[in-house]
Amino acid sequence: MKRVVITGLGALTPIGNNIKDYRQSLEDGISGAAPITLFDAAKFKTQFACEVKDFDPTEFLNRKEARKMDRFSQLAMVAAEQAYLDANFDPELIDLDKAGVIWGAGIGGLTFLQENIIAFAKGDGTPRYNPFMIPKMIPDIAAGLISIKYGFRGPNYATVSACASASHAMVNSFDLIRLGKATIMITGGSEAAICETGIGGFNAMKALSQRNDDPATASRPFDVTRDGFVLGEGAGALIFEEYEHAKARGAKIYAEVIGGAATADAHHITAPHPEGLGARNVMKFAMDDANIGIEDVDYINVHGTSTPLGDIAETKAIKELFGDHAYKLNISSTKSMTGHLLGAAGAVEAIACIIAINHDFVPPTINHTTEDPNIDSKLNLTFNKAEHRPVNVTLNNTFGFGGHNASIIFRKM
Repeated sequence: MKRVVITGLGALTPIGNNIKDYRQSLEDGISGAAPITLFDAAKFKTQFACEVKDFDPTEFLNRKEARKMDRFSQLAMVAAEQAYLDANFDPELIDLDKAGVIWGAGIGGLTFLQENIIAFAKGDGTPRYNPFMIPKMIPDIAAGLISIKYGFRGPNYATVSACASASHAMVNSFDLIRLGKATIMITGGSEAAICETGIGGFNAMKALSQRNDDPATASRPFDVTRDGFVLGEGAGALIFEEYEHAKARGAKIYAEVIGGAATADAHHITAPHPEGLGARNVMKFAMDDANIGIEDVDYINVHGTSTPLGDIAETKAIKELFGDHAYKLNISSTKSMTGHLLGAAGAVEAIACIIAINHDFVPPTINHTTEDPNIDSKLNLTFNKAEHRPVNVTLNNTFGFGGHNASIIFRKM
């Protein structure tokens, strides 16, 4: 099969609106959590989130285009443009029939859907819906919009698997290129669910932290005092490219994609398998796919949402699979800084892995103060401070409601 490399990156995150700023914030251990500004959250149990800061879509899109898009699509378009420009393509030399887009979104245009339903409910019962409501709402629209902008006529669709959405998009893109069905893929994910419905819905299922007195420290994976995840928003975009094609055009190569896998917990709609069975399997299958051994992995960017059950199950899976090597590699959750970006999480965290490879440091798990007796304290969870060390192979996990698991592996070139 053909080799697949990464030649472009783009990111809009709660801790940086481009790759350079995101990288620096990861190294410095910056929290993106703060009181919500996108709506009045005073009556909600959770009143904070990890928002993208200082984002004005009209700085990147003309006003008419921007009005036709929900925020999740606006974020997608800007991140994709960053990655496309970073890849430094000559548009005249791209075979557009072999260039595609697979994009992940767990929810899609939730805010715009909410606005239309509220407007209808407040009216006299006459259906006066915005003609763009459906195109702005559907999760696949971001993939369509990106392909339209660049004229990419190859594979084009969305992956929707809750918090594993962007990772499934990347694994699918990897498979298409190595099988020779595409040469270039724009892949990744975006999400923008910080609205009344998003916060209210996750509050109702008791998934979110309610640490309103100290938002910056609320996302605290593996800490015994963790009380739920912090909702985030943003977008991550990656250019996957067939290696020989990239080499022939003299492209800058960030890393090689060497393996990926997907599994199901087949256990519960929201809770992880208590022993981390699906998590263990997906990591094992990804390493089998990459044809590497457990001792080859230097860093695992874990799902690590800061929920009571999830953090325990994932560390159990790592210990069972990696054995003694579990104590030699680095583990961290960058959600401690970015919050949980839902369907975009896999892409933004994959970029963190690629940054680790290119800059030889492991981003920290910030906000840790107190050990959880249910989590092995001998594991190197990279607490509070980045660790500078050679990073050659990284593994990134994402797990979604419904028991969806995905892992993808990157290697230094």
